[in-house]
Amino acid sequence: MGYLRSGLCALGLLLASTAGAQTLPAPAEFYFDDDARTAVPIVAIAGDDDQTHARLMQLIDRNARTADQARAQLARALMQTGREDTGRALYTQTIAALSPRAPLRSAVHWNYAWDLYRLGHYDEALEQWRQSLDGRLLKPSWAPPTLALALWSAGRRDEAVRWYAAAVRTEPTQWSDPARYPALLPGWAERERATLTEVFNAWRAAPPAWP
Repeated sequence: MGYLRSGLCALGLLLASTAGAQTLPAPAEFYFDDDARTAVPIVAIAGDDDQTHARLMQLIDRNARTADQARAQLARALMQTGREDTGRALYTQTIAALSPRAPLRSAVHWNYAWDLYRLGHYDEALEQWRQSLDGRLLKPSWAPPTLALALWSAGRRDEAVRWYAAAVRTEPTQWSDPARYPALLPGWAERERATLTEVFNAWRAAPPAWP
């Protein structure tokens, strides 16, 4: 992407690092809330080619009304195409530009978390998902299976099972059968659904009591 400004390239040297295991709140009893504005890819301009990325940069340079969405979309493209440092920097810049209660902020954390998770940075992904939930009254339905996946991947298996149990308490007919995962989790990769099946098997072997 030769059109990226040198300043942005310099920003790529900055890492939004988080050291050690992340502390999550204890699971609540139920997670019924729809959180469709958060748990969705951020798209300022449809497309994922060089021309689209150049147009995103134009929105950012002009500080257009959708500049924050453009930053988040471009950050994801960078993370997914091997430009991790620059993608991290752009995500960090996007979050810094948003007020703590900006509606877009939780979606940026949610998207950043998935990009970190898929690069194997499980603890950092958990921190971004924690921030996506932080200070919000919602108990979103995406949280139990997603955090269970990330905790299991990070080796925090007891916590993963407790979060999976919250999914089952909320919707027992949905989360008691991994055969339903493709319909419930269409945006997940097959390997991610397979990992969640491991969590399910551990939950089934020893379901934790509530509370």
